[in-house]
Amino acid sequence: MRISTFFYTIKQGLANIWKNKMFSLASIATMTACIFLFGLFYTIVTNFQSMVKDAEAGVAVTVLFDEGISEERIKEIGDLLEERPEVARYEYVSADEAWDYFKDVYFEGNEAAAESFGSDNPLVNSSSYSIYMNDISMQASLVTYLESVEGVREVKQSEIMANTLTDFNSLISYISVGIVLILLCVAVFLISNTITVGISVRREEIGIMKLIGATDFLVRAPFVVEGIVIGLVGAAIPLGILYELYGKIIVYIGEKFSFISTMMNFLEVEEVFHQLVPVALVLGVGIGFLGSCITIRKHLKV
Repeated sequence: MRISTFFYTIKQGLANIWKNKMFSLASIATMTACIFLFGLFYTIVTNFQSMVKDAEAGVAVTVLFDEGISEERIKEIGDLLEERPEVARYEYVSADEAWDYFKDVYFEGNEAAAESFGSDNPLVNSSSYSIYMNDISMQASLVTYLESVEGVREVKQSEIMANTLTDFNSLISYISVGIVLILLCVAVFLISNTITVGISVRREEIGIMKLIGATDFLVRAPFVVEGIVIGLVGAAIPLGILYELYGKIIVYIGEKFSFISTMMNFLEVEEVFHQLVPVALVLGVGIGFLGSCITIRKHLKV
């Protein structure tokens, strides 16, 4: 494509938006509303997922060893854990550490009772690995594997917590997909209407262009540009609004509802928008491109 053709296409696409400015503004406004709702939902979901991840990070599977197991075998089991894809990290808790923790928790304020055991450690066979996972949904497969490992006496898991967090993640995913599909359909429909009006207005001009030898690309490209520009503008506006609102909302919630801040840590603005900006821009441009292509294919017979 020649440079002159490229600039002609851009110019005509922008001209189409200006000629049908009422419909274009309506499409941009609708796109802005759709992307704003998407962005708002995205920030909420991202923060909830971060909260769930924090909760998952505190859920561990505990592995207890057979009585009399050697330190070498314990280390071999640790080496096996490092090779498992489910394992993010693991911590070794010796029998002495387990007893010290037990005394601190259960004999607090009654140290005499703890001292009555002397040098004896009633938890002498309680050395263990505490295993933290990359994804809580992998807990079942990890537990099944650990139960088959030689030297493992017992595997303790938080099955109810794992199932709850897994189900919550699945629910968020389903809701996210449903909302995105609804917003996508609405935006494509309105951009299609705008492009259809543009085709109707320029139908005579398009006929003349074909008579003098204009290629199909030269006729169709301005309408694609029109859809992409509408999508791009419709995505940029709500991103700016959300960027300004997000930080203020976090500060407001922290000041007025301090109990919420203690329950969950909100992500920083930069952390959220580092992913939201490219996703929203690609979504806006994609919707504009898709809507224009569908409309051209349906209404523009060239």
